[in-house]
Amino acid sequence: MSKFDEIRLFGQKLMKSSDSQDAIELISKEAKNLVNADRCSIFIVDERDSILWTKLSDGMGRIVIASNAGIVGDAYVKKEALIVNKPYEDPRFLKTIDEQSGFFTKNTLCVPIFNSKQNVMGVLQLLNKTRGDFDELDLETMAFFANFISGSLELSMMMDK
Repeated sequence: MSKFDEIRLFGQKLMKSSDSQDAIELISKEAKNLVNADRCSIFIVDERDSILWTKLSDGMGRIVIASNAGIVGDAYVKKEALIVNKPYEDPRFLKTIDEQSGFFTKNTLCVPIFNSKQNVMGVLQLLNKTRGDFDELDLETMAFFANFISGSLELSMMMDK
C-alpha cells in the first residue's frame, strides 16, 4: 500500500472523529506512522502573542516558544518544511527543551500547516526517525499530509474558540 493510500484511509478515520482532541491524537499517530518517527508535536500559531504552543506534544506537557524560535519557528517564519538531521549542530535548535524533558533529539522534520487563507496556522514537528535520517520522501509525504489534514485542524481550532 502506498503512503497516499494510507493517508486516504486515515482520512476516513479522521472524518468519523467528533472530538477535537481525538482528531489531534489521530493526526499525530498517523504522522509518526507515515515517516517512522518516535514523536510528533503539533504547534499552533498564536499571532496576537507571537508564540507557538503545542496542542499536542508526545511525552511532554505544553511547550510554548516565541514564533520565530527554534527550527519550528524557522519553518513557521519561512513557511517551508525543514529537515535537520543533526540538530545539536544547528544554532536554531532549542536544546533546553531536550534538557528539561530528558529526551534526546537525533533528527527533526518540521512542516507548516496552512489554513484556508494560505496562512500558517500550525507546524507539525516529527522527531527521531526510527531508522536513519529524514529524507526528501519524508518531507514530500508530510507536506502532502499537512495539506490533507489542514481543513480538519482548522475546523477543530474554530470549534475550540
